Amino acid sequence: MTLVDSAVGIAATLQAALAEVGVAIVPEQVWPFIGVPLEATLAGLGLSVDAGTVVARYRQLYPLTGVPVTTLLPGAAEAVEAVHARGGRVLVVSAKVEPAVRAVLARVGLDRGDRAVDEVAGGLFAAGKGGRLAASGAEVYVGDHPGDVEAARAAGAVAVAVTTGPHPAGELRACGPDVVLTDLRAFPDWLAGFDAGRTGEGLGSRRPTRPSGAAGSERGCPRR
Repeated sequence: MTLVDSAVGIAATLQAALAEVGVAIVPEQVWPFIGVPLEATLAGLGLSVDAGTVVARYRQLYPLTGVPVTTLLPGAAEAVEAVHARGGRVLVVSAKVEPAVRAVLARVGLDRGDRAVDEVAGGLFAAGKGGRLAASGAEVYVGDHPGDVEAARAAGAVAVAVTTGPHPAGELRACGPDVVLTDLRAFPDWLAGFDAGRTGEGLGSRRPTRPSGAAGSERGCPRR
C-alpha cells in the first residue's frame, strides 16, 4: 500500500485459500493486517488452521487472483521517476515473496523505462528489511506501515511514512518517522527539498543526516 493498492487482491486470495480449508472471512477482517507477513496475518485473525498449508496455497493462487486486481497508487510512478531524476536508485523491499513483488510491479508498469525499480527484495518485514536496505545504501525509505519506520531506523535511513495503508497519520507519527505524507503525490517536492538541503550533489553521494525533527518515539506505535 505504498506504491500499489494490493488490498483487494490480498483479501481475495486469502479468502480463496482459507475457503479450501473450510474457513470463511470477509475483506474487512484482512485490511488491518495489510503489509504484514501472511503467517502474522493468520495469527492476528485468530484462525485455527495449518498456517503452512494456507500460506503455500495463497502463494499458488496470488498470481491468478491477487496480481490482476492490483493497481498503481497516485503518485507512485512519479515518485520513482523523481528518484531517478536525482541520480538515485529505487529498491522495493516487501513482505511479499520476491516473485510476487516482481509480478505486481510488472502489472502496474513499474518494470520499464524511467518508472522501472532498480532492485527488488521480498520476504522481509520491519527490522528484517533494515539489513537489506543498509546493504544497498538506502538513504530514504518510504512505507505505509509502522514496521517500515522500524526498517528505516534499522538501516540508518530517513523514514518517510505515507497514509495510504491501514494506519492513519496519528498511528504512524507515534512510531517516530521523520515525515508523514498523505500519499506519494507529495514525495517529489519533499525529495527535492530534502536533497537540496542535504548535499546538493544528488542522491547516492553520501549517507544522509537525519532531520533534526525526527521524533524517535515508539509510544503508542502499533505492533501488528
